[in-house]
Amino acid sequence: MTRIIADISISLDGFVTGPDPGPDSGLGTGGEALHTWAFSDDPDDRRLLREATARSGAVVLGRRLFDVVDGPNGWDDTTGYGAGEVGKPAFVVVTSSPPDSVRLADLDWTFVTTGLPDAVAAARERAEAASARSGKDLDVMLMGGGATIGSALDAGLVDTLSLHLAPVLLGSGTPLFTGGTRRTLVRRGVTPTSTATHVTYDVL
Repeated sequence: MTRIIADISISLDGFVTGPDPGPDSGLGTGGEALHTWAFSDDPDDRRLLREATARSGAVVLGRRLFDVVDGPNGWDDTTGYGAGEVGKPAFVVVTSSPPDSVRLADLDWTFVTTGLPDAVAAARERAEAASARSGKDLDVMLMGGGATIGSALDAGLVDTLSLHLAPVLLGSGTPLFTGGTRRTLVRRGVTPTSTATHVTYDVL
């Protein structure tokens, strides 16, 4: 069964970027500390990254994040979604206007202009098709940014919330939670490592 999993790194004070994020600095000032775990040699960090990317049948992201990863300082052969850990899942971008061109043309991009629910539905179709081809259950991963995941939580589109709590206080930046719809969470797993505390919740 395909699940919708929101997966994001977050500071202890609730920010998913540092101050002043932009196309040339997607994580903002000091925001690189949020993703230290993804580049660590800790075996649990490596395992969690490998497991998350291996079950990715499709990935949803917002337009701002797309502009960062597809920008001149964005993803390349060594950095990107689960770099070195996974093949190339389909990517679905929710946007009001598709770009004129795509730098990362070797990736499978779909641009949805009719809202986040339709983007998630399109990603689910892609993930289910990938599941049928591979013979194993694959999920839709919501990788961000923060506004996209926050909106998906508010809309009741998320089955599982996976947070990577980085041991840093950023002070300001892009918050993940902005006082939206109340949700009940059931904790399903906690893995502490030297670089983060990884917590997984079912969203009721």
